[in-house]
Amino acid sequence: MITETAERSFMSNQSLHFSSETETSMNAVLISASASRYEGDLGPAYPHSHTFTELFYVREGKGSFLIENQIFPIEKDDLIIVNPHLSHTEISNGISPLSYFTVGVDGISFSFNDHRDFQIFNCRKKQADLLFYFNAIFQELDKKAEGYESICMHLLEILTLQLKRLTDSAFEVISSQHPSRACAAVKRYLDSSYSESITLDDLAVFSHLNKYYLSHEFTKYYGISPISYLNRKRIEVCKELLENSDYGISDIAHQAGFSSQSYLSQSFRKYCGMSAGAYRKLIKQSKKQITSDSNAQSTEKEEGTSL
Repeated sequence: MITETAERSFMSNQSLHFSSETETSMNAVLISASASRYEGDLGPAYPHSHTFTELFYVREGKGSFLIENQIFPIEKDDLIIVNPHLSHTEISNGISPLSYFTVGVDGISFSFNDHRDFQIFNCRKKQADLLFYFNAIFQELDKKAEGYESICMHLLEILTLQLKRLTDSAFEVISSQHPSRACAAVKRYLDSSYSESITLDDLAVFSHLNKYYLSHEFTKYYGISPISYLNRKRIEVCKELLENSDYGISDIAHQAGFSSQSYLSQSFRKYCGMSAGAYRKLIKQSKKQITSDSNAQSTEKEEGTSL
């Protein structure tokens, strides 16, 4: 069933809501699509969350985007991707009010390299490509010709598959089951608080769930237990510090949340197949080789020019 609604009294809004029966070949389901424009500076909407992924594209104006108590400036041609269960809302600038598209899609989520559940891209250089798909969806919405629901969902599939190319960013579009709100909150907590001492009992208290049930549900949705996820997150932090800092191994262990240097060494070897020191040495050698190759190529070009 499709209905048009006005979501907020101080905004002009055109929205489309779909049944969950029709899916694309990638198992994505278009839940809603709306084109909205602030008509006055009446403050932000209330923070809210969805069980589906939301794409938020700024057509015009400036403002801010509130995500889990973090505020980010947004402007024309910014694309915000928000995975399920994240509290968020937009805040419009009174001088330059926001005008934007939102598309809600069920059945997929985005896996970003920084392990956050949201991302903000500026797509000014790819504006024409991105707007083509959004506008095509909303043209179908306006016309409501026969089969427009199916066309909209196939356009969504193309849009979703193109996002990685359009944003020039490293992320994956993955099919997703819905983690519970509690599991999603635990994942966000682990992503932000990995440096703290955290046990499964602590996570059970945090989530108000039995620890065995929590472990089962987390593994069901994310394919890894909460503590294994935490250790993997810490290893990734260690790798980043080993590659881009001069901190000693002991300091890195502390910053990443490992209880000791020996525990870091044990875990690093398990996940990476080598010691932390060997990894750092390998990265330095690789960077030195890249620099050497680059300098050699520059010398060859200069010699060729002089000839």
